[in-house]
Amino acid sequence: MSDDALDAAASSLGDRLHEPPEIFIVLGSGLGGVTDAVEAAVSFPFTEIPGLPPSAVEGHAGRFVAGRLGGRPVLIQSGRYHAYEGHPRDVIVAPVRIAHRVGAESLLVTNAAGGIREGLAPGTIVAIRDHLNLHFVSPLRGRVRAGEIRFPSMTEAYAPALRAHARRIAAELEIPLEEGVYASLAGPTYETPAEVRMLRTLGADTVGMSTVPEVIVARARSMRVLGFSLVTNLAAGLGEGRLDHAEVMEEGRKGGRVLGRLLREVVRRWNEIGAPA
Repeated sequence: MSDDALDAAASSLGDRLHEPPEIFIVLGSGLGGVTDAVEAAVSFPFTEIPGLPPSAVEGHAGRFVAGRLGGRPVLIQSGRYHAYEGHPRDVIVAPVRIAHRVGAESLLVTNAAGGIREGLAPGTIVAIRDHLNLHFVSPLRGRVRAGEIRFPSMTEAYAPALRAHARRIAAELEIPLEEGVYASLAGPTYETPAEVRMLRTLGADTVGMSTVPEVIVARARSMRVLGFSLVTNLAAGLGEGRLDHAEVMEEGRKGGRVLGRLLREVVRRWNEIGAPA
């Protein structure tokens, strides 16, 4: 999407909002139930925003939901675009660029992931500490977009202060919270057992098919980022049987209730976060 197209999309989205969002939240596979807690919600499909196609993946509602979560103004992307759907990179990351244009200064991103590190069983919530971009291409490739940095630092792509905030609240809620490195591959096939062994050697704790493009663009726009993976399955070769998308969705729905509780409290107490990082 061109800058003019993004401006038009932002204008269209802004007209639907009661107030500018502070936080842009992206919900992964099966996690759409988080939107049920949004107060004074306004909901509309992606396709009502000029230039955005529908989402065609099961478990991704393909809707924006705006309102207040825990009393704080948010914009939620319920479902996302993926490279394996054939979308251009600019489309995959367009919602982040649009959300930033309408006021969002932080990105809270979630995904469903396979657990690689020993002990990351289905249902485990993992705060993302770092990532591996195994798409082998950057969404920033090409000309520099207005408002973006040409060479953004990814040393602390996931803000340490936000992770510390999440850890404090998880401890208070007695919700176990791990930390780890998320590996993002293009998909749509699940990884082979050999690929999972490779990823473990590279230092990955979880694996999925999303998140990294959005995070890269958010950092190029100086947005603070907090990310969570919900482990929905053991990665290939680490459990019994074949991986099945329907089972991933079911585990996402079950674990999503706990993650949703954590997200609501994290957002409600956002003003307790330490200095920007």
